[in-house]
Parts: sequence; C-alpha cells; structure tokens
Amino acid sequence: MPGSASTTHRPEGLIERLRSAAADGGEAKLKVLRELKNQIIGNRTKKLSYIKLGAVPSVVSILSSASSSVDCLLIQCAATIGSFACGVDAGVKAVLDAGAFPHLINLLSHSNEKVVDAGARALKMIYQSKAAPKYDFFQHKNIEFLISLLDKNNENVTGLGASIITHSCETNNEQKILADAGVLKKLINLLQGTTSQRESSLESFATIIKQNPEVITKFVGPENSTTFGSLLELTKDRYPRTRLLACICLTLIKNATSSSSSSYLQSVGIRTKLILVLLELVDDFGQVGDEALFTLSSFIEHEEDLQKLAFEANTVDKLCHQMQKESLQAKRLEGIFTTLGSLCSNLEPCRSIVLQSPKALIIITDALTHTTTDVRVAACICLKNVSRSVKYLSAGHFMTEAVIMPVIQLLYDASTSVQVAALCTVSNLVVDFRTHKSLFIQSGGVKQLVELSKSMDSTVKLNAVWALRNLMFLVDSRCKEEIFMDLKLFPLTRLISDSNACVQEQALGLVCNLVNGPVDSIMYLFTEGLLLNTVGRELRRASKPQVLVQAMYVMCNVASGKEFEKEAVMQQLVNEDDNNQSIIVTLLQSDVASLRTAVVWTVVNLTIPTGAGALARVVKLRNAGVVSQLKNMVNDPCLDVKLRVRTALGQSMTFGDFST
Repeated sequence: MPGSASTTHRPEGLIERLRSAAADGGEAKLKVLRELKNQIIGNRTKKLSYIKLGAVPSVVSILSSASSSVDCLLIQCAATIGSFACGVDAGVKAVLDAGAFPHLINLLSHSNEKVVDAGARALKMIYQSKAAPKYDFFQHKNIEFLISLLDKNNENVTGLGASIITHSCETNNEQKILADAGVLKKLINLLQGTTSQRESSLESFATIIKQNPEVITKFVGPENSTTFGSLLELTKDRYPRTRLLACICLTLIKNATSSSSSSYLQSVGIRTKLILVLLELVDDFGQVGDEALFTLSSFIEHEEDLQKLAFEANTVDKLCHQMQKESLQAKRLEGIFTTLGSLCSNLEPCRSIVLQSPKALIIITDALTHTTTDVRVAACICLKNVSRSVKYLSAGHFMTEAVIMPVIQLLYDASTSVQVAALCTVSNLVVDFRTHKSLFIQSGGVKQLVELSKSMDSTVKLNAVWALRNLMFLVDSRCKEEIFMDLKLFPLTRLISDSNACVQEQALGLVCNLVNGPVDSIMYLFTEGLLLNTVGRELRRASKPQVLVQAMYVMCNVASGKEFEKEAVMQQLVNEDDNNQSIIVTLLQSDVASLRTAVVWTVVNLTIPTGAGALARVVKLRNAGVVSQLKNMVNDPCLDVKLRVRTALGQSMTFGDFST
C-alpha cells in the first residue's frame, strides 16, 4: 500500500527495519544495511539524523553477531560504520560509544582480504577524528600490533597504521620508542608504494621526527643519505600533496637539527629548490596551498639567509598580489600574513614592498577586525614586523587612526593570544619617535595598557609593561606626566617587585625611561620616597642580572641630577653603618659586563667634581672600597667598562690621591 511504502522509506521506518533485521536472515540485513549506507554517504544531515535515531548501535549489533563466514555482511557493516564516522565527529563518538572499535580491529585478522580492507577503511575514517582512541606506545603489544599493520601489503591497512602514529604519537619519548622499534625504517620503505601509502607514511614520518633532533640525527642524518634522497626526490612528485608533505619533512629536519647534522640542507641550491616548490604549491587555493604557506613560513622563519632567498624568488610580490584577491578563506589569509611576517622580520626591502603596495597595509589593518582569532593574531604579527621599518616608522606612517585604533581595540580582545600579539605590535609602534606618540595616548591606549599590566596572565602582564616602557622612551614631559598619572605610583612599585624577573626588568626599564631626560623627570622617583626605595631594595635582593642592570641604570639616571638626587643614590648604594661589603662593590665585581658598565656609569655621575658635595661623596666611596675596586678594574676585559673606570678614577683623583 502507498501509505506503508512511504513509512518504509522514512528514517524512522528504515530504523525499524534495521532493528527487526537482526532476527531475520542475512539477506534482509544486507538489504537494509546497503540502503542505510547509500542514504548517509556524503550527506552530513542524514548522518546526524540517523545517529539521533539510534542507527549506529543497531549496525554494531549486527556486526558483533554476524558469523565470521558471512563475509559480505561483515563488509557491509564495516562500510556503514565507516560512513557514519567519515567527516563527522558526532559519528565517530557514536561509533565508539556503540563498541564498534574492537569488532573492527578483529576484522583486520580475517582470512578474507576484502573483509580486512573494509575494516581498515572504517578504522581509517575513525582516525581522521581527534576523538579516535590513542595507542599507548609504551606497551610492547601496541608496538607489535602497529608493526604488523605496516608490514601488510594492503594499502588501507598500512595507511591505518600510519594514521594511528599521526594521531597517537605526541611526546619525544614516544617518538624515540617508535624510531627505535624500526617504525621509521618501515615508513621509509613505504615511500616507494602507492600514492596513498606515500602520503600517509610522510605524515607519520613528520610526526615521529617533529622537534626531535635525537631521532633525526640517528635515523635521517648525513649517514642516512638514502632517506634524505628519497624525501628530496618526492618534492618532484606529480601529486601536489606528496610534494608538500616531502617539503614539510625536510623543513622539520632543518628546524630541529644543528647545521652540522643537517648538512644536506646547507646547500643553497637545495634550499632555493624547496622555496620554489613551496611557492608553486601556494598557487593551489585549497588545503595544499594553505599548508604550503605555513610550511614556507616555518622554513624561513629564523634564518635571514633563507628570507633573502625567498625575497629573491619574488615571494613578497606574490603574496601581496594574492592577498588582494576577493573572498579569501581565513586559513589562506592567516598563512599569507604569517609568511609575510617572517619575511619582514629582518629584511627592509620586504617591508618596503609591502608598504609601497597600494592596498597591502589597508588589507593587513582591516584584518585586525577579522572574525577569526588566528587571522587577527597573524595580521598583528605581520603589522609588528612591517613596522620595524625605521624609515616609515619615523615618518609617522603607522601612527594614524587607521592603524592605531584597531590595534588599541585588540587590547580589549577576548582572546589572550590576540592581546599578546597586539601588545607586541604596540611596543613596536611606540618605541622611538616622540612626535607621534600623542595619538596613542589620546586614544585611550595607555589606560588599557595599565589595566593589562595587572593581568593574572604572566605573558599579558609582561608585554603590557614592555609596551609602557617603550611608550615612555623619549616621550615629552606632558605625555610622560599623563602616562605616570594613569599608571599610578603603587601599581608601579608592585611591578618592580613582581615575582617574575622579566616583568621586573621591563618595569625598571620603564622607570629608567621615566627619569631620563629633563632633570625635573627625576622627581617622579621621590614621590612619597617610594619608587627610589623600591628600586634600591631590588638592587640588594635581586639575583637576575637583567633586573640588576635595569635597577642600576635607574640609579645612574638619578645620579645625573642635582645634589639632592646624588645624595639619595649614595644612601641607597653606600651604607656606612653596615659592616658588610657595600652593594656597589659587590656589583662592580659581577661577571656580567653590562652590569659592571651600569655601576661604573653611576660612579661617574656621583663623582663629577663640580658639585658642592662631590668631595664628601668621593670620601664615602673610598671608605666603602669603591675606589680601590675601580683601580682593580683598569684593565677590565670589557672596553666600555675600562673607559668608564678611567673616567671615574680621574674624577676621584681631582680631590687627591687616595692610595694607601
């Protein structure tokens, strides 16, 4: 009847038939499984619909109860389960919750190769998802199982083995276990197989060697020329993804090893070839092209010579042209900004091309408001590196509302990674040129920097204080006062005494910039006497050289002031009532040249002979052992220290020779 036929073809009807088929013969089961599989293949909506109706447990029930001799039923069950798992995490979860995994594993040992293949295909679908179960490679039985998969002739089975590695191997110890068990060698052998085997093996190979110099040196080093040659040959493969994966492996080898253990990659010819291959792959506007951008960025990121090779290959022009295309996907934009950021980190010609492009800077700044977090981060980093151009920065090219306002807005972003990227960009934009800082201050940027300097996130706090330090550098008195009023005294003293030495360093650098310049600036340190006392306390208790250097330069700047300021510094550095060695002598004996330089500069400022209290200060310094210590430093290995020591001694001798 028409009514019953309609009911039969509805999802509910098919589910009812599926459940009742468990009691029927094999033919009924096969028929309903085929119908279900055909309905859900490539149809995410129907997959989710049938999952909600409970189809997966019914299919798994048929699989678990099927006789091992009914091969066609086993194949159909595996294919249906694989379809549910393909591309849908909810499907993978449903399959695993229904207990399908062990039954599919059992199919791998079946006598019928078609059943084995169907089971392997379904498991590969599961292993495309992060929800797939991880294998513990510290258990020997799991290593044996993995090797048994890689030894099979079936490409779906070997592909499953490779997928398990890619999904489960996460630590250096796991990488070493797999490599020592001979897994790398088996993957290398599979590079001679089918396209599917090559690509899955390259992915797993990359997983095992990633950031592991020990494994690379042992199994892929110069003595393993065949492995390296195979990877290099695959960069010429006809299939784009194979070429990409080979480039990824070679990039990982370069990045994880020293120049001596990756000598094959020192050849300019090979390096240029890899850059050209990746640039060609970038023209693919799919996943391959997106991944090629990130691989290229990783390949050139930390080496200026490689950045120059990429520049000579017209990479910047190509990326500037690509970013102007309409409707670019988020991943493509992120990749372009990331690669441009790497290129512009060191090379002024790269920055010039970006800044001379009619639309590039507009596109980068527009991307600061992109809906995707990773794009905002990448655009920020790109802007930061482009703004390293002294020529354009000093001309006020970036200190415009079009650039500053979206950057300030990112300081309020909900994402910590975006905030950190924006803070790093701000540090660049405000670092040096006093005539262009007022726009940032007037736009409310300082208030949010101050707020972020109180963050519980140590990276946010550090970069906020760093940005404030740079903003304070060479700023005029009016702006300096505005910044100090927003920052306030007590929060600043807390930052100077922060538990994080890096935060202390930047906070003291901020204070150093605060008191640098007009003599009146020094008076900020004497507000209620707190700041100078806080700096002095850190000099006496800090152990990190970078903190001591910055604290000493604060003292040095204050010691350049009037008599009152000089005497205040003396009180901090020379305690006549203390029987212990003076802190200033201890610091002069430091192994850190930059610290010795800062201390001697301070002594120079304290012993300038024109002041009314100069003689008294020199006497105090002599009694504290400072003059004697300076005489021991006349041949200091650091030229800067040696020159300042002679100046300090010369000024001290103005009042007579204190030799004993």
